[in-house]
Amino acid sequence: MLDIAVIIASPREGGVGTTIGRWFLTQAGRRADLRLDVMELSRTPLPPAQPSLTGDTGQEAAALAARIAAADGFVVITPEYNHAYPACLKLAIDAVRHEWAAKPVGFVSYGGRSGGLRAVEQLRLVFAELHVVSLRETVSFHHTPVLFDAEDRPTGGDGADGAVKIMLDQLIWWATTLKQGRQARPYTP
Repeated sequence: MLDIAVIIASPREGGVGTTIGRWFLTQAGRRADLRLDVMELSRTPLPPAQPSLTGDTGQEAAALAARIAAADGFVVITPEYNHAYPACLKLAIDAVRHEWAAKPVGFVSYGGRSGGLRAVEQLRLVFAELHVVSLRETVSFHHTPVLFDAEDRPTGGDGADGAVKIMLDQLIWWATTLKQGRQARPYTP
């Protein structure tokens, strides 16, 4: 059994991010080999951007770090805003450092013509700096408001369901392999 943190990076409650998150959780929930920890950034307390200026004690950062440390891998569900990923996701990533290392991350993206792929490309660079293995296969939704029915299912056939299965298969392989590696020899970034 692998622990996977699912990070829903939409800063807004409801809307397309919530719809895609529900769809993904339904797909991932069918897997008997995964235990999911869902982090909706619109509801997850995040540390302030500049804790030294606010006098923050770091409780939010410590809680987030504990959840990231407990995960064997990650799936980031992200919109694309202005050719990038949202600020709340950057804040969550930067609030934690070593707990990300030597674990895999998969992406489900959405937004406009690019389907959020420009955000994913930027995230690959950020996660590489944190020693996270990004999966090649992604799931991407273009022009999302018109792609889901009333039951939060993609209307374009089984393509998205097939893509998420491939991504999860890769995530499980990498998470298992890297977990065994960390147990055999602790990884120091």
